Amino acid sequence: MQFEFAASGRILFGNGKVQELAGIASSLGQRALFVTGGNPDRATPWLDDMAKSQVSAELFQITGEPAIEAVEQGLEQARKFDTDMVIGFGGGSAIDAAKAIAALATNPGHPLDYLEIVGGGQPLTQKPLPSIAVPTTAGTGAEVTRNAVLASPEHKVKVSLRHPLMLPDIALVDPELTHSLPPHITATTGMDALTQLIEPYTCCRTNPLTDGFCREGVIRAARSLRRAFQDGSDADAREDMAMASVLGGLSLANSGLGAVHGFAGPIGGMFSAAHGAVCAALLPHAMNANVAAARERAPETGTLTRYREIARLLTGDSNARIEDGIEWVSNLCADLEIPRLEALGIQESDFPAIVEKSARASSMKANPIQLTSEELIRILQRAH
Repeated sequence: MQFEFAASGRILFGNGKVQELAGIASSLGQRALFVTGGNPDRATPWLDDMAKSQVSAELFQITGEPAIEAVEQGLEQARKFDTDMVIGFGGGSAIDAAKAIAALATNPGHPLDYLEIVGGGQPLTQKPLPSIAVPTTAGTGAEVTRNAVLASPEHKVKVSLRHPLMLPDIALVDPELTHSLPPHITATTGMDALTQLIEPYTCCRTNPLTDGFCREGVIRAARSLRRAFQDGSDADAREDMAMASVLGGLSLANSGLGAVHGFAGPIGGMFSAAHGAVCAALLPHAMNANVAAARERAPETGTLTRYREIARLLTGDSNARIEDGIEWVSNLCADLEIPRLEALGIQESDFPAIVEKSARASSMKANPIQLTSEELIRILQRAH
């Protein structure tokens, strides 16, 4: 057994924790680039608090999922401001952009020099600027991961800038920040969290530490995602989903993912489809494909045992079969009004290109069993 485990320098979790942001920021620097998502007004109270703590801040907004060009713009602003720390405040896009800006601010060259697949894949050589990650959604787990997912429109793909040094210094997780999320974002980000708990538990790189996180996270998501979708003010459900997101982030960063995320990167680069919606549409069908392939080609491995355990955790039934778990996920997608791939603008004629790109994705390499091109096409067809 060999594995590595790494996490953010500190994880601060709990209702009201965001009140500590200004004090924490003042301990890291004096000039912050404050990276936000689509609603920068939410950051205003915390910018005021930081000013009182003698921390000046420049706002940088990420609209949509971060592209290489947007990160370059953030870098330019950070350098003009002589930034000495970066704060990511928002969903996964804002936090990933903040991590990328913090890393590239201290490492020379172009972002493509460091990107996987479409770039040079060079490792970082210099420690990034200090960073704080404050998630306002519950799904990506970006606050505790060592990579930033960036879109490359030129290559029509999303790829990672990845290095252990990119872990945020502080992950400040306040479930109250998620109470105002609309139902559709609660659904898609929550399904992303669930996927990032199921895939690390069933992938080919599992380890005992992340196994425990996955089990705990699946239980929390199973009992609370529907509730958070139906009533955003349900504090207990929001807390469960915030914790599920953290546990999923820790798990994927230290174990691996699988076919769902192997598809999600290329699809996200080719279409303007939300990452969580893509993951949700694919999840039950990828689970079904992995189980069928394991039964046919690798029944002696632990894959089937792990999918059976996922079924028990999801349903709360100690006698649940693998099929019960897959059906549970399918029913959840229906209850959360998850759109099918066709509704996201994906056509069957796009499938060969998606499969070709997905085969090169790092997440696909962690899938519990190597799937054939025909099996991958079938997943897309069933999700369409």
